[in-house]
Amino acid sequence: MGITRRTFLGTSVGAGALIAVPHLTKADGGVASNEPANEQVVPAPTGDWMTNTPASAYRAYRSKPAKTADATTWVQIDLGESRPIDFVKVYPANEKGFPGRDENYAGEGYPVRFKIECSNDPDFHSPLVIVEHTDADYPNPKGHIEHYAARGVTGRHVRFTTTRLMNVVGGGYYLALGKIGVYSGGKEIATLRPVTVDPTYGSEDDVAQVTRPARPGGETTFMDHPENVTDAGAWKPPVHKARVPLTGVTLERGVFQKAMEDNILYLLNSYSVDHLLRQFRERVGTAKPPQKPTGEVQFWEEDLAGSNAGRFLMAAGNTLRWIDHPELRRRLNAVVDGIAECRQPNGYIMAYPEDTIFFSERGAYTRAWLVHGLIEAGYAGNPKAFELLRGYSDWFNQCSYLPQLLRFAIQGGQGMIANTRMYFTPVGKPADIQVIQRYFQENYWMEQLAAREERAIWQYPYDRPHCYLLTTLEAYMDLYRATGDPRYLHAVEGAWELYHDNWENPGGSISIIEFTVCPPKSYMLHAELEELCGNTFWAFLSQRFHLLDPENEKYVAEIEKSIYNVAMANQRGSEGFRYHALLVHHKEKPTHINTCCEGQGTRLIGSLPEHIYSLASDGFYVNLFEPCTLHWTEGGASLRVKMATGFPFHPEVRLQFSSAQPTPAKVRVRVPSWAGGEMAVYVNGKATATGRPGSYVLLDRAWAEGDTVQFTLPAALWAERYTGVDQIPNHNRYAVSWGPILLAAVGAPEIRLGLKNVRQPEDLLLHLQPVPGQPLHYLVENNPGVEFMPYWQVNKQAFNCFPAVDLRA
Repeated sequence: MGITRRTFLGTSVGAGALIAVPHLTKADGGVASNEPANEQVVPAPTGDWMTNTPASAYRAYRSKPAKTADATTWVQIDLGESRPIDFVKVYPANEKGFPGRDENYAGEGYPVRFKIECSNDPDFHSPLVIVEHTDADYPNPKGHIEHYAARGVTGRHVRFTTTRLMNVVGGGYYLALGKIGVYSGGKEIATLRPVTVDPTYGSEDDVAQVTRPARPGGETTFMDHPENVTDAGAWKPPVHKARVPLTGVTLERGVFQKAMEDNILYLLNSYSVDHLLRQFRERVGTAKPPQKPTGEVQFWEEDLAGSNAGRFLMAAGNTLRWIDHPELRRRLNAVVDGIAECRQPNGYIMAYPEDTIFFSERGAYTRAWLVHGLIEAGYAGNPKAFELLRGYSDWFNQCSYLPQLLRFAIQGGQGMIANTRMYFTPVGKPADIQVIQRYFQENYWMEQLAAREERAIWQYPYDRPHCYLLTTLEAYMDLYRATGDPRYLHAVEGAWELYHDNWENPGGSISIIEFTVCPPKSYMLHAELEELCGNTFWAFLSQRFHLLDPENEKYVAEIEKSIYNVAMANQRGSEGFRYHALLVHHKEKPTHINTCCEGQGTRLIGSLPEHIYSLASDGFYVNLFEPCTLHWTEGGASLRVKMATGFPFHPEVRLQFSSAQPTPAKVRVRVPSWAGGEMAVYVNGKATATGRPGSYVLLDRAWAEGDTVQFTLPAALWAERYTGVDQIPNHNRYAVSWGPILLAAVGAPEIRLGLKNVRQPEDLLLHLQPVPGQPLHYLVENNPGVEFMPYWQVNKQAFNCFPAVDLRA
């Protein structure tokens, strides 16, 4: 009785379409197990497919585990009064893994045998049966939302009873449900109604999830909103007051150049061209018999097929705009040529077959990485890269998978950036933007973000709340830059403030990660929260704001912290990149397996020169302080500006101008918000202007050969109290910085400073003594063996960026 319709006709991919799906067991942290992929063909999802239940307010209910399958557990809903029931919807749990590759992702914990009853008696002495599947095993619905007709039975209480539990790999036997809906007279009547559970296996934890409210955008994966699409002829893009230099900056032996040279060595020593192209060639049948990796590598290499090529192209393309390295260029061109050789007649270029787009994170993460990489290759001088991108984008913008890519592809929002960045390339089209408006734009979410609602970040209702939401915000900012619609701007402004105010540690690292519930201002230190990739996204999001509002210094301040205290801190010479920016105990070993942080780290380091200056039609902005030369040309005007500085070890900065003839230009010099006071600026040795912290000094003149600008950055030590959840009784914890540079107390994984009368952050600074001959190193008075040094320079030492001081001392 109660036979359920479970038709998989492939609404999003065409009737009868199939996707190839390997079944793998998921391990912790989103990494596949070392079980070999067992490729199976299963029907594509439909519009009735339950979207992910993330680690947020929309997570699933789970009973206590039982030792055997034949255990009885139930959940019961009190509707408040006796009501005629039309039907019951049961939403499966959909949380633990990846669609298409983990048999326990969709339908996790769905009962093997069960019944649904109603009664006016809360003890169910004389129940009425709605549906009963207790005599034979019920097929797992996976992610399909189940509808059970009630044929008008009446009752106040609805009970879902399981008599045989699923054996969930790694978790024993238990019941898991995403939600239950009860419908009467065409309306859902169970929302927020009280739920009780059986005393044996019922769990009071998350029991309210059974009747939680529906998510604001619905419970299914299907997304298609043509009403969101705007006419390109009516777009009014905002004026960018500044732009990113694509070339013209030459580094000259500072810390940025050292980081970039190490990055080049890592790129050349990590993967061969054949390795990067293997999966593209496998798709077209030209590869040698593959030796596929196993274990943790399998996720990064096989699940995300082609992302490794994207990783290389992102980093190499960025790097070659500033440093001419023949071997790096040869390999970049070889990778682009190899992708072109595998291009399909319809323009498709991804390393994975078209019909596996929903497998793991291919439809979003992998697609975005290769698009990023080809864009950077194009800007580095390879025109074939843009040709490949246009052909692929034309395929994508008309593909039949679009209605489910946001919510059925894991963290589908990651893929938005591929389209919006594409629009701003020389081969971009309005369709690149309009596809995102139609299939990815979430109006309710934009409203929450604009209202600065914290739940919009840490309780994002689809997929796992994560630093990867920042890539989605980059895309929304691009929608504003393309259309001028202020709704996009207001949403991203709110989101930027939410991250900055609630999920940013001292030093700038972004403190939120998937699978971990991260409330506002939690700033957990003993959890692996701070991913390098998150700060790459944060830097490029802040860069977008800076280009629109370059006088607002706070955006450059965020880029600066992300570079010094995360990207460079996670780079270990030419060995590779660490995944997390751990702030206590010990730094991680670098990874060598194409992780998300490894790829985004190489990308950000490769882009360093573009953050030093920003260009304008009437001059330029000096944002960061690094020895380099800028070649600025605009409307026939040309200037050569050489910056000499030892920053961050020394605060003095000198700009020297070269020009064939006096050239008018407005030079805006940043006075950082971390400055300890006003900053005097000298032109040709004469005091010309003074700037306040957090501003830009404007120098407007005709610059002639030999002109100079000099200033000393008023950097100083400063401290702030740690306010997160990892408190120590009777102690205060502090972070110490010099200018933008986060310092770490080196000497032990847990450091408690023996100091007296430290009640305020500034009191701690009175006990720090500079180490002669070692800039940015400080000893602590009466605490032998403890030394503060730049966090980015910490390698294998035990350290703590938040040492504690006893309040009783």
